[in-house]
Amino acid sequence: MDKRIHIFTGHFGSGKTEVALNFAVKQAKSQKKIAVLDLDIVNPYFRTKDARKLLDSLGICTIVSDFAGSNVDVPVIPAEVLSVFDDKSIMAVFDVGGDDDGAYALGRYKRRFDEEGYEMHFVVNTKRPLTQTSEDIVEFIDLIERASRLRVTDIVNNTNIGKETDESVLLSGYEEIVKAAQKKQIPISMHSGTEKALACLNDEQRRASLVMNIYLKMPWEDIGLI
Repeated sequence: MDKRIHIFTGHFGSGKTEVALNFAVKQAKSQKKIAVLDLDIVNPYFRTKDARKLLDSLGICTIVSDFAGSNVDVPVIPAEVLSVFDDKSIMAVFDVGGDDDGAYALGRYKRRFDEEGYEMHFVVNTKRPLTQTSEDIVEFIDLIERASRLRVTDIVNNTNIGKETDESVLLSGYEEIVKAAQKKQIPISMHSGTEKALACLNDEQRRASLVMNIYLKMPWEDIGLI
């Protein structure tokens, strides 16, 4: 992952926002300037804005719509997005909506992405209904690519069932992910999961993995309903 622009996309429930946040936090340990850009114009839950205090404490800039996480969730893209293309010292982490409508938000910046170069990571959770098979995964990648007019460069295995995820869950759909990667002729760049989930990986796999902390909560968790 040697580009300075990273785009995280994936189906609803893939965990792409959590992966994007953890990736940004990890990069902040060695990179001086990080910006996380919330281009998810579709999903009102699990938004980058919900982790803003954490990101601010680490010196990570967050660029989000003023309507993110509110009852008025409309497709407004902040003008500050352009700043990450102009300032070459920034590593930019884009969190993109989990369907073709969300991916359209990328299309307006296609020229800038192509000029700069980028890595577009497709996050997969094979425990979700519409990404359980290689055919499903490939179909959804194709949908995102058509809508965004950009190419997915790799796949991230984030198979999970929430807090109950262990190593058997992480690898339960891996064969299907491998088949999808082969069909698209792209690599599987990493596994992502908690320490518990990654315990089964060998040393080489762990070096390329992303150890996840859970930063986001559902609304009812914040008001003490669970």
